[in-house]
Amino acid sequence: MSGRQSNKLPNNLPQLQNLIKRDPQSYVDEFLQQYRHYQSNVQIFKLQPDKSNKELAELVMFLAQVGHCYLQQLSTFPQDLTELLLSYHTVIEPDLRMTFCKALILLRNKDLIDPSGLLELFFELLRCHDKLLRKTLYTHIVTDIKNINAKHKNNKVNTTLQNFMYTMLRDSNPIAAKISLDVMVELYKRNIWNDAKTVNVITTACFSKVTKILVGGLKFFLGKDEDEKNDSDSESENEGPSSRDLMVRYSTGKKTTKNKKKMEKAMKVLKKHKKKKKAEVFNFSAIHLIHDPQDFSEKLLKQLEDSKERFEVKIMMMELISRLVGIHELFLFNFYPFIQRFLQPHQREVTKILLCAAQASHQLVPPEIIEPVIMTIANNFVTDRNSGEVMTVGINAIKEVAGRCPLSINEDLLQDLAQYKTHKDKNVMMSARGLIQLFRNLNPQMLHKKDRGRPTEASAEAKIKDYGELEAKDYIPGAEVLEVEEEKKEGEEDEDGWESASMSDDDEDGEWVDVHHSSDEDTTEVAEKLQSIPVEERKAKAAAVSGSRLLTQDDFKKIRLVQMAKEVNAAPGKGQKRKHVDEDESDNEGELLTLRNIEKLHKKPKADKETRLATAMAGRTDRKEFMKRRTKLNPHASTSNKEKRRKKNFMMMRHSENVRTKGKRSFREKQLALRDALLKKRKQYK
Repeated sequence: MSGRQSNKLPNNLPQLQNLIKRDPQSYVDEFLQQYRHYQSNVQIFKLQPDKSNKELAELVMFLAQVGHCYLQQLSTFPQDLTELLLSYHTVIEPDLRMTFCKALILLRNKDLIDPSGLLELFFELLRCHDKLLRKTLYTHIVTDIKNINAKHKNNKVNTTLQNFMYTMLRDSNPIAAKISLDVMVELYKRNIWNDAKTVNVITTACFSKVTKILVGGLKFFLGKDEDEKNDSDSESENEGPSSRDLMVRYSTGKKTTKNKKKMEKAMKVLKKHKKKKKAEVFNFSAIHLIHDPQDFSEKLLKQLEDSKERFEVKIMMMELISRLVGIHELFLFNFYPFIQRFLQPHQREVTKILLCAAQASHQLVPPEIIEPVIMTIANNFVTDRNSGEVMTVGINAIKEVAGRCPLSINEDLLQDLAQYKTHKDKNVMMSARGLIQLFRNLNPQMLHKKDRGRPTEASAEAKIKDYGELEAKDYIPGAEVLEVEEEKKEGEEDEDGWESASMSDDDEDGEWVDVHHSSDEDTTEVAEKLQSIPVEERKAKAAAVSGSRLLTQDDFKKIRLVQMAKEVNAAPGKGQKRKHVDEDESDNEGELLTLRNIEKLHKKPKADKETRLATAMAGRTDRKEFMKRRTKLNPHASTSNKEKRRKKNFMMMRHSENVRTKGKRSFREKQLALRDALLKKRKQYK
């Protein structure tokens, strides 16, 4: 024992801690001595809990470090710390309180404490006015629950903790309630607590009287953080060259095979990069997991009507209600007159309100409910007394509403709006043409004959269903393309077999030459073949294919491509086919609307005076060296005779010889005077 220097160990806790972890049984006496020292310090602490006690803090951390070595002796140690924190957490010195919490976290990481009891204590401590402590406890709570569910979902512990979180969310202390909400939101984002129970507990936060908790609940369902993240991602994507930049770079450079290959490779990399970066803008699973969205939206609307919160919070409530109505196709008829009051061009954040009106529209809403909203937008926005940007926003909003509820716009209004296709403002013109294009696909008969465009097979079949009308089919429309494509492949295989046989007879050294047709040509060829088949026969083939096989994703893609080809190919007997469009130009029905749909401007708006002035000032260099020096070297010196003449009253100078002879000078004399003046000015700047 002499080699251990036992006389110094009581004063050197780190060394004793290291030795105990290596050989616990050999140092029981030293440990018990420190434990008794700890107990005596606790008694001193209880007498003056608001005083700093550095020795007690060191002993607590020492016992927490070696707690797993002496389970029997330290069986009551975690409970003692818990009771001390519960009793004195409001008066205890902050550093000592943090030390106690870190010791409990250390014991929890060693699985020496039950998680539910510790979380109950920590949520009680969240009431303390100590930001660093709250941040530490929040990090531990999230990490601990994550570790509990690391290998598999621990439903028993999760249920206990979720029930406790639910009670904390309704706690009278706003700080504790807000952090409990943040914990649940963070665990949902990490796919740890991503069940319906967590989502429906968070819905209660949307009715809190505390603004911070209310905003936190609204942001969770609106996905505001994801919005900002995706915006920053799109900005980082835009930093690189676009496909147009690569094409321009190649077209203006030297046309060589090497440069062409470089350009093609760069295009492939760019396309791959864009596909990799492209992600869903929103995660709707939270909204889909709400048990009773109708009741939830009705309560939110009532709260919105009586709310005295800031306007930004009201806008968030409008957005959430509109998303609930649009995604779940709810009936909330009082929402549309409420929004209608704010549809004025001068209204703050009016584009977001227009977005809410469009998002809350769907086919199950009666047309007479949506029609006043469209008329209000048309009367307030789409008038010649407004600017081009205001008119553009109005037409875009009407287009989005009408696209979701086509029966809500009447024929007269549609034809009036279509006349803006020749407006002098390019933004208004393009928005009106977009509205025309929408109804060419939905119902061309509502447009003027000159606006219907060249008839296509899709437009010939287009018809808006009446309200409540269902079109149930026992087959998948367009499935006949699969049978036609199979027949085409069989014919090609027979033809290839005949060619290979003839080739082997004629030339033994012949080589295979693969000829691949582009997918656009194949799709167009199949679509043309389908046009020659009667409609009834096509339906019969589609029914046969739908009933005889299970369709894969590739099959559905083929069907969609041919259905798209119907929109660009002329109807039978109606003229030549039009230019083919890319697959990316398909309709985006069902996607969530963004402000881009409402604020889409085809022409960059003219900069205002402040922007132009800022641009001009930013482009100017330091021009002090070019400016004439106005300050005198000697501030006490008198002015020169020239300066005195310049400041003298004209009536005193009108009879001087210079003034009288100046108007009588010849053209040559004026030239010489101007030359001398310019030379003199140049000398001054040198």
